Amino acid sequence: MHTRLIKPRHGPTLLVRPLERGDVATVLAVFERLGDESRRAHFNGPKPCLTRAEFEQFAAVGPSQHALVAYVEGDPQPVAIAQLARNDHASAEIAFAVADSHQHRGIGSALAAELIADARAAGITEITALASSDNPAILALLRRSADVLDVHFEGPELSIRAAIA
Repeated sequence: MHTRLIKPRHGPTLLVRPLERGDVATVLAVFERLGDESRRAHFNGPKPCLTRAEFEQFAAVGPSQHALVAYVEGDPQPVAIAQLARNDHASAEIAFAVADSHQHRGIGSALAAELIADARAAGITEITALASSDNPAILALLRRSADVLDVHFEGPELSIRAAIA
């Protein structure tokens, strides 16, 4: 996994790099740029703050967990993070967060494409995601990036399963 420059179709050029193990400061920087509605959509409920243990969990990258961080030119703070947590040999759960001020600019889609490419390279053939049922953006993003196989409710949340091979 390497640092790369990518150009979304409708957005700024992004510097994308892997999250380093234990980089809680970067996770915190992205979280602080999410408004209440974005936090609710990302965490499937109100989330005014994260505990130290939650920050450490999000920053715990390794053989079964991978994350990418995106930056835009002129902004020293990260604008997005995408995470992949391997469920088993061939499947993984993914999650994305894009700073409110940078949403609807293609950043989430571009980061998803990079994360999915990294997942394929690691032998993952299927991804899953849990999303708030009133967050159609994640479903649309996954439909653009992968072959969605199943969408169903798990309580109030949507469970999405997609093939990437």
